[in-house]
Amino acid sequence: MSFGKTTPILRIFDEAKALAFYVDFLGFTVDWQHRFGDNFPLYLQVSRGDCVLHLSEHHGDCTPGSALRIETDELEAFQQQLLAKQYRYAHPQIQAMPWGSQDMTISDPFGNRLVFTNAINV
Repeated sequence: MSFGKTTPILRIFDEAKALAFYVDFLGFTVDWQHRFGDNFPLYLQVSRGDCVLHLSEHHGDCTPGSALRIETDELEAFQQQLLAKQYRYAHPQIQAMPWGSQDMTISDPFGNRLVFTNAINV
């Protein structure tokens, strides 16, 4: 028996804010987007490396305020890339966690928490 990768779905409420955060700030790429018609909610996929996220404006797809962990082997370099962008709504810091990982938590404009971690020692 095997299981595939997990693709989290995060609730968003504003396309422009979502793109500014996930694409312009975090450096994800929009892989595809879908609407059932004009003036319908947006559903899209963004990715960076092997990390794939779905973002949805659809009511009932997911709950705002979710949290997820994203592993990276270059947390410090990623932090420096983000700080260099001088994004006015986040200045991410790395925190040593008691269980041995280094974590950098960033909240998106919709209350979702993305925890980037180098969980090597966990």
